[in-house]
Amino acid sequence: MNQALPTSADDILEGLDPEQLAVASKPLGPMVVLAGAGTGKTRAITHRIAYGVWSGALKAPQVLAVTFTARAAGEMRTRLRGLGVPGVQARTFHAAALRQLQFFWPQAVGGPPPEILPHKVSAIAEAAGRLRLGLDRTGLRDVASEVEWAKVSMITAERYPTIAKQESLQPAGLDGTAMARLMEAYEEVKAERHVIDFEDVLLTMVGILAEHPQVASAIRQQYRHFVVDEYQDVNPLQQQLLDLWLGDRQDICVVGDPAQTIYSFTGASATHLETFAKRHRDASVVRLVRNYRSTPQVINVANAVLPHGSVQLQAQRDTGPKPELRTFDSDEAEAHGVASAIKAAIDAGEQPRSMAVLFRTNGQSEAIESALASANVPYLVRGGERFFSRTEVRQALVLLRGQMRSDNGRRTLGDQVRDVLSGNGWSRKAPESGGATRERWESLQALVNLADDLTVTQPEARMREFVGELDRRASEQHAPTVEGVTLASLHSAKGLEWDRVFIIGVSEGLLPISMADTAERVAEERRLLYVGVTRAQSHLQLSWAGSRGSGGRAHRRVSRFLAPAANLLGQAAMGAESTGAGAPKRKPKTSKPRTPKVCRICGNLLGSAAQRKVGRCEDCPPTYDEAMFEKLRSWRLATAQEASLPAFVVFTDATLTAIAEREPSTLQELSGISGVGARKLDMYGAQVLEVLSGL
Repeated sequence: MNQALPTSADDILEGLDPEQLAVASKPLGPMVVLAGAGTGKTRAITHRIAYGVWSGALKAPQVLAVTFTARAAGEMRTRLRGLGVPGVQARTFHAAALRQLQFFWPQAVGGPPPEILPHKVSAIAEAAGRLRLGLDRTGLRDVASEVEWAKVSMITAERYPTIAKQESLQPAGLDGTAMARLMEAYEEVKAERHVIDFEDVLLTMVGILAEHPQVASAIRQQYRHFVVDEYQDVNPLQQQLLDLWLGDRQDICVVGDPAQTIYSFTGASATHLETFAKRHRDASVVRLVRNYRSTPQVINVANAVLPHGSVQLQAQRDTGPKPELRTFDSDEAEAHGVASAIKAAIDAGEQPRSMAVLFRTNGQSEAIESALASANVPYLVRGGERFFSRTEVRQALVLLRGQMRSDNGRRTLGDQVRDVLSGNGWSRKAPESGGATRERWESLQALVNLADDLTVTQPEARMREFVGELDRRASEQHAPTVEGVTLASLHSAKGLEWDRVFIIGVSEGLLPISMADTAERVAEERRLLYVGVTRAQSHLQLSWAGSRGSGGRAHRRVSRFLAPAANLLGQAAMGAESTGAGAPKRKPKTSKPRTPKVCRICGNLLGSAAQRKVGRCEDCPPTYDEAMFEKLRSWRLATAQEASLPAFVVFTDATLTAIAEREPSTLQELSGISGVGARKLDMYGAQVLEVLSGL
């Protein structure tokens, strides 16, 4: 039944809680709204706009509401129409900037506006080819992400090497100089194609607004009032565009929650939100703390996980079931335990679409996909492809199928699978970098794990049986798309909610992820779990597994983030009680913290990946034999010239330094050095050892 349209400005304010009313009733002037999860922020800001229009303080066409997703923009427009305000512009940053660019390009630049490059990979591949960089598709995706990050962070190719050194950046194994060259080549390719990418839309509008006062004046006449949602996700480029839109005016309302800042890897920063009141001296500050989404039991866990957030949520719903923390033997047992709980809830009458399984990395989805398929539970994968639809998995299946004819039974199944996947990007050591490279490795590692698990249950299984098992799993996982349990990473779950939420893999190494090697990154991992917890309306189950494989040694520990919530989750929270079938029962013990890597010379902690790679601080003198290092450099130069490649493609300077520092004597020792993957080990390993041995 449609809600009746309001008939007066006073109607707009009815039904709002005191904090929402404080937002809505003051439509003019600067305002920052610190809105906790589930506190009705969209309701507050749409009523603020509507009240401003109904009261005559604002004109609908002169309001620009900026969101971060088209879905959020559509929801805002729908709500405003329901409030009798259909003329407000609600758009994403890119959509608003693109509309302006297309309109003002002819007068600011001349001629028709350039076309938008839909995907960067093809242009980056061409640029990499010109530089003779041997990047595979995964590497190209990582470079594309790095280009996007650099642009939104307003880091030019000239500045990139300095930033890369400071931050220990090596996307796709490229050092700062190589990446800067690739960035320049990418810009040349775009210019020749007469196209721009999505980040260029914002960059170009920033340039036009800064250099053409008449354009800036026209836009400022058009839009007199701004509302920015999810302001904690604004990056430096978006902030500069917003500043140019606004000019010297003060009619802007920003809404966000520092506790939900989980996209720093894209350039987002909560600093803009946290300093808004300082930059706008007369700004009103309102905190929305009344949570209408979740039960008190869920909110108590959320507040415990993030005890020092910008707001402490206050639950408004009636009491609900106690959240659970379950411990399982293995990842497979965890997946089947979660699937069983979901199946039981469905049998009791709950709809699959009201439930979600959330995880830290996409590589965790395969086990839960398989378990749900075995339980005949429909599911949908959000924010990523189904496991068996991923490019690297499809390629691996082709290679494994081809290996069936060569399987003569002399080597173990696990060894064969590892050898085959080594040619497809898998390595025994997980990559230190994140992004697409890590996701690809996780997918291939899942296949390795499946081979090991099959060998345990069927010791005589060969490649033919393994490929048959993969085919069976793939065929069973085609679930209906009209109804299903949502499977999503914690990042892609932001902004969504479900009645029943399962968060799997809440253990050290996953939450926080092992790559979180600084206090800032660990803090963001904590916020990520907080976001996951606050997706649950009534039912929340967290779980973790003691080991990866069934029957393996239970070496994992429950996430440190759950320690403050121990009394809310029961004794199982700290691993004192096991709910997994056959899980080991043992007395809790105090684990010694892992010894951090320190400089071999001065003993200080090593703060960056580059320093840890060579084992010393930048300020400490090198400990390698300089003559040996020069021999390695001479070998690298000769090898690169013979293959018509830049020298850094063979090994980067950092990797070559690490080799000289450690002086490996075997291929196994050499493979343990970051930057020496399986492919480079096969191509150059023997030669490097010859140089080191003096042969």
